Amino acid sequence: MASPALITLAALSPGLTFREALSGVLGSISLATWIFLLVPQLILNYKTGSADGISLAFLTVWLLGDATNLAGAIWANLVPTVIALAVYFCFADFVLISQCLYYNHINARRARKPSTASTESEHSPLLTRRRSSALNADHPIKDPGQEELESAGNPWVRNTLSILGVIAAGTAGWAIAWQSGVWKPTPEHRGLVDGQDVAVGAQVLGYLSAIFYLGARIPQIVKNYREKSCEGLALLFFLLSLMGNATYGAGILAHSFDREYLTTNLPWLIGSLGTMAEDGIIFLQFRAYAPKPSVSTSAVEEPACREP
Repeated sequence: MASPALITLAALSPGLTFREALSGVLGSISLATWIFLLVPQLILNYKTGSADGISLAFLTVWLLGDATNLAGAIWANLVPTVIALAVYFCFADFVLISQCLYYNHINARRARKPSTASTESEHSPLLTRRRSSALNADHPIKDPGQEELESAGNPWVRNTLSILGVIAAGTAGWAIAWQSGVWKPTPEHRGLVDGQDVAVGAQVLGYLSAIFYLGARIPQIVKNYREKSCEGLALLFFLLSLMGNATYGAGILAHSFDREYLTTNLPWLIGSLGTMAEDGIIFLQFRAYAPKPSVSTSAVEEPACREP
């Protein structure tokens, strides 16, 4: 079924086969996704002043995956843009881990300090208590999280718009790179450039990186299950992760189904497609552990008894 996107893709790529253009666009969208991936979680941590929702073990193992990915890219002597992107991944991981450690340290120090909040004494005037209760009944106090949710609007609409923006940025970036000659299609049957020994070494690092990526989400899934909550996690962070892995794997498959090509790229396919299943588990946890809508106290109060 033809669509405006496919027609536009064909119009933007004269001289390219459809599979070459599709592989390039998917790869560019994946690249844009990875660039913006950690931004939602960084913003959420900053707004809440806390990083309690995200597992440090998750981030640490993910950093190991990015580090082995960088080592494999250098060993295989990949193009400078790929190596630069791998360096960016490691840097972004370091920034997020540093932010989490900072907030954990600050909040731990605050928790150790004795509370200075004045508690209500038993000798407080009863009239003051009644006035306070009446005031709270007329103007119920909302917790900061509830106020943030009410003022933020529909999160699914914002997340959808963000994802569409990333897709548009990735597609536009590919079109500009193709028209300017920066991006060129890779031959489908390209041989190993630097010899079989280097390819094997890079592939071993690729499998190791895939193992780290697959294992990284397990601590986060366990943490969510134990706490029965996904509070403090940015849903857009995992949506972008899902889209980045999907477009990355689809870009590889769109390029070629040659057996040798698929074998060479198998560790990266395992790492991208495998983590999509784990992201699906986290999405189910977001659904299962979503806060239930609070019921107003006035709606559940028993009606006053009337005198006969």
